[in-house]
Parts: sequence; structure tokens; C-alpha cells
Amino acid sequence: MGDVKQNSPTESGAELAFQVRNFSLRLSPTARGARLARLLAAEQLRSWGLPSDRATQVVAELSANAVTHGRVPGRDFRLLLYVVGGTLRIEVTDTRDDLHPAPRLPSPDTESGRGLLLVDALADRWGVTPGPPPRKTVWAEFDL
Repeated sequence: MGDVKQNSPTESGAELAFQVRNFSLRLSPTARGARLARLLAAEQLRSWGLPSDRATQVVAELSANAVTHGRVPGRDFRLLLYVVGGTLRIEVTDTRDDLHPAPRLPSPDTESGRGLLLVDALADRWGVTPGPPPRKTVWAEFDL
């Protein structure tokens, strides 16, 4: 849950310093847990000195989806933020590997169903990775 400074040798034998940052926590699959994910992610990104508006919105959408569509009573969801090189990656893992998200156009009069369209518009890349059963991870990446 902290910053780690690592050195990696380059082909010329010189050393290139880079930072790997990560933040991970498990949250209850409730509206309160999703809200907490958004708030804690915003604070973590702020402490790293990274722009947080788009990333925080993506955390909110992915966490809300984990609570709404990936919820299994008694099983938490996990939020992971990490930065390697010039990429911020957000991962939300839930315990419903049988339901994979796919963006779809909702009818104009519905009040929900636009979350993945927002993720697609805000993130540079996103996708779904199956995990060990019964998990799946929905991730999004931002070029910094």
C-alpha cells in the first residue's frame, strides 16, 4: 500500500530509476463500499500528485457495477490502483465471473446503463480479465 522505488538496468548498463505505486483494498459490495472506493481513490491519486477527475469517475463506475452486477452476499470486491511508468491502471475485482460487462446503448428514458460508455469515453483502454473462479477483473488504464 505504499510507494516502492526500484532500479532497472538498461541495455547500456546504466541504471534507470522508476517508481511503482500501488494501492489496494477490499470493500463491502454495497453502495457505501462503492462510494468509499471513489473517495479513497481520489485521495490516493491526489497524494501521488496525479490528475484524478477522470480516474475517480472510472473508479465510481466500475465500483458501482461491482456492487450492482457483481455482488454475491458475503463476498467483498477489491479496488487496486497502480502506476508503472507512464500508466495508471485501475482494477475492480468482483466475485461474479459469470457476468461479463459489455457497453450497450440504453434507451433514452432509462436512468442507468451508461456506466461502461463513460468508462470507454474516459479511459484510454479498458477490458475484462477472467480470474480464478469465481472472480473477474474489470480494468481501465490512463496514459499519464
